[in-house]
Amino acid sequence: MIDDSRDPRRPHGNPKKNPTRAVSVFIVVVVLLVIGTVLFNAIREKREFDQENAQPSAASDVRPAVPAIGASH
Repeated sequence: MIDDSRDPRRPHGNPKKNPTRAVSVFIVVVVLLVIGTVLFNAIREKREFDQENAQPSAASDVRPAVPAIGASH
């Protein structure tokens, strides 16, 4: 095929790229990365906090038997 400049399917001139779209995409990507990082850190710190301050289990909460006061010797 021969490139015909009169072909109506061919865009006229050199189509210019819109720099605003590239900047918008960049900003959206950066914002999503920041939100993801904040959520990741929050979840990780919560897990660390829960591990450090874990409630003792029911088995470890059992107290040793104490003899009754006044029991015969």
